[in-house]
Amino acid sequence: MERYSFAFKVKEGTVGDFLKKFGESWNSIRTNISANCASNFSLWNCDTFFFGYYERDEKEPATASILAPAMGTIEEMSEFTSDFNKNMDLMYEDFGIVRKDKSMIRHRVFMTHLINGDTREYKRRHDELANARTEVTKGPDSNFSIWNSGDYIFGYDEIDTSMEHEMTQEEKEDTIRWEKHMLDIMEWITDDVDWITDMHHSHIKRIAYEG
Repeated sequence: MERYSFAFKVKEGTVGDFLKKFGESWNSIRTNISANCASNFSLWNCDTFFFGYYERDEKEPATASILAPAMGTIEEMSEFTSDFNKNMDLMYEDFGIVRKDKSMIRHRVFMTHLINGDTREYKRRHDELANARTEVTKGPDSNFSIWNSGDYIFGYDEIDTSMEHEMTQEEKEDTIRWEKHMLDIMEWITDDVDWITDMHHSHIKRIAYEG
């Protein structure tokens, strides 16, 4: 199985127009997802940002035609942070034990912005995490990847809810330490660490899903 993602940003004031067109085009988009042999497709939105994720057995990304019904007439009002025909850069992965049955899966999808576009340093820090891993992650994270498009970072995580637990004090301290460490090179778009920073960001929403 190969994993792919895409991202784009629409101009201020056009999110409602895009969502309306997307809804009207959803049946055609589902047809295109099937025609491209894609699965586990989802589209997410926060403010003017959109992030999509999907999987294929083939080692080539799906064509731009997946979202063509919605993007064709809205393109003139859109500004893209990535090209639909290009796969975004994979910055980090922890695929662990991937659950084919998604009935007990909760998603965590997030968006951040690299303050100085320092993708090399961001990847270096996450490579350290990957290299320190001594065994396959069994959960609750089961299909975790982080992607880069320009100065923007998009994370996709499938969480097995049957394995979730409240953070221990040690886990909480580790999380706070890591997030504060990362804030010297990036700023959040979504509200994932508002509980740490006391700042207010928008919550990300899932727009569509097609298994």
